[in-house]
Amino acid sequence: NYNLKIYYLPCIFEKKKKKKVKEIIEKAWENRSLLENIETVQVVRDVIKKLDNGEIRIAKKLDGNWVVNEWIKKAVVLYFPIQKMKTVEAGPMEFHDKIPLKKNYSAKKIRVVPHAVARYGSFINKGVILMPSYINIGAYVDSGTMVDTWATVGSCAQVGKNVHLSGGVGVGGVLEPLQASPVIIEDNAFIGSRCIIVEGVRIGEEAVLGANVVLTGSTKIIDVTGEKAIESKGFIPPRSVVIPGSYPKKFQSGDFNVPCALIIGQRKESTNKKTSLNNALREYDISV
Repeated sequence: NYNLKIYYLPCIFEKKKKKKVKEIIEKAWENRSLLENIETVQVVRDVIKKLDNGEIRIAKKLDGNWVVNEWIKKAVVLYFPIQKMKTVEAGPMEFHDKIPLKKNYSAKKIRVVPHAVARYGSFINKGVILMPSYINIGAYVDSGTMVDTWATVGSCAQVGKNVHLSGGVGVGGVLEPLQASPVIIEDNAFIGSRCIIVEGVRIGEEAVLGANVVLTGSTKIIDVTGEKAIESKGFIPPRSVVIPGSYPKKFQSGDFNVPCALIIGQRKESTNKKTSLNNALREYDISV
């Protein structure tokens, strides 16, 4: 019993502390005048620090389902009014903003190629490679991921392990409305050049998106691998191979083609994760 108490007491303490922090954030959200309180300001800063260190995150997968912590999103929004504009210099470059940049990449074992920029309050795990790109506050980028040239990871977006975001990929951010889910890209997914993923769309593990696929919350995702097309929205199933497509739609002024995403197959078990974008698409005679 004594050993159990030693083990559980810190856990109980942390839960109570987290509950108190959440209550302070919720009260400040309802009453912004509380941001003049020193304790409230410190709590907001502590939450952002924990986000930056990866101790907490905007969304997390629990028992197979993604759960969004809205109170942490509130803390991110509350961080802006308590911050003052400041000039930051990086060599000959100058920035003027409220949010500082991340630092100490070498100690964190992150490769950062000029001119990659990541804001404080985003978490980037070890082994990540940042080509000239942008990571916004609240985002989570897990180990082994490549963020290629001019790719952007928006606020609160969640990117898994060993993901490849190809050149020019736009992963949308979300702070408000608070109930809106962030974009989630799960482990080992490949996202082709110039893809756009916004409005809380989730990409399943090991999925492969060809170049220029655009996915919004209302985009039709059509599985054309069977005898009958199956339509869905908001989620690309694991291991799916996806390309851009279109379908006819009637408007008052006539019939026009509307963009959609086509699931044309499944990534094979034999396909190497590091080269799957090229190989999986070439198997279907589709260019990257």
